[in-house]
Amino acid sequence: MEITASMVKQLREMTGAGVMACKKALVETDGDFDKAIESLREKGEATAVKKAGRIAAEGVVRAEVRDDKTAVIVEVNSETDFVAKNEKFGAFVSDVVDQIFATNAKTAEELLAEKFIKDESKTVKEELVSQIAVIGENLTIRRFVKISSDGIVVPYIHGGGRIGVLVEAKADVVNDEVKEALKNVAMQIAALNPKYTSRNEVSEEFIAHEKEILLAQIKNDPKEASKPEKVIEGMINGRINKEMKEICLLDQVYVKAEDGKQTVAQYVAQVAKDTGSNLEIKGFVRYETGEGIEKKEENFAEEVAKQMAGN
Repeated sequence: MEITASMVKQLREMTGAGVMACKKALVETDGDFDKAIESLREKGEATAVKKAGRIAAEGVVRAEVRDDKTAVIVEVNSETDFVAKNEKFGAFVSDVVDQIFATNAKTAEELLAEKFIKDESKTVKEELVSQIAVIGENLTIRRFVKISSDGIVVPYIHGGGRIGVLVEAKADVVNDEVKEALKNVAMQIAALNPKYTSRNEVSEEFIAHEKEILLAQIKNDPKEASKPEKVIEGMINGRINKEMKEICLLDQVYVKAEDGKQTVAQYVAQVAKDTGSNLEIKGFVRYETGEGIEKKEENFAEEVAKQMAGN
């Protein structure tokens, strides 16, 4: 079987092994990738393949803004919090941020397929595989968003990269007071994790579904179920309104409110009045490291023992 350059490239991406080692393994196995990987593993050439199957649920979120209008937020994962604090890992994340600022890619898959801007002899994926080999853990570029705004974007990082937020706003006046206000809003988002900016973003389907659930709850309570229909309707609307105040940013009580009553919308309106700016929150992005990833619980001592034994 003819061993092509693309086959060698694919095996190299899968294993992190050298070009010649990959070519030799493919020749020896007549192009069988599974057998070639096994051969490289047996010879100690496969530096990344074993790590690629391990769960990477730690890492960092980076949020960066350039010229107040172009912003990037990205989550890059590692297996352990220890590696997430490693200088090499941090440098790689910085390179990824630069890559995203320079790219038109919309997904992680598209980004990985691009030429790596710091070394165009390889792709971003090949650089990722190389970093896996050097750092010794599985790493993933999980997700990112790039915003090009006609207004202003303000970033906020919490917990050393555990949570990252970008807030985009429309503003006629952009000064330190406006930026500070938007940072306060970003801190609110980090702390209370709203799902929407305003009620306008909440679909009718979502509201209808929530009402069905609330009605079912009321029917299962004999005391509440016996109340008049209009009362029940009022109870449901009241509970929906309460939920909106929890999941919609502008309806939330502003965490720094002195009276404990001022909403985020009212806070933004006050800042707009004080600064003479037509200030309006357009949207936000909030990433939390590892959210939604099922983490595998392992005994750390056993893991170390396995590594020392060469497994």
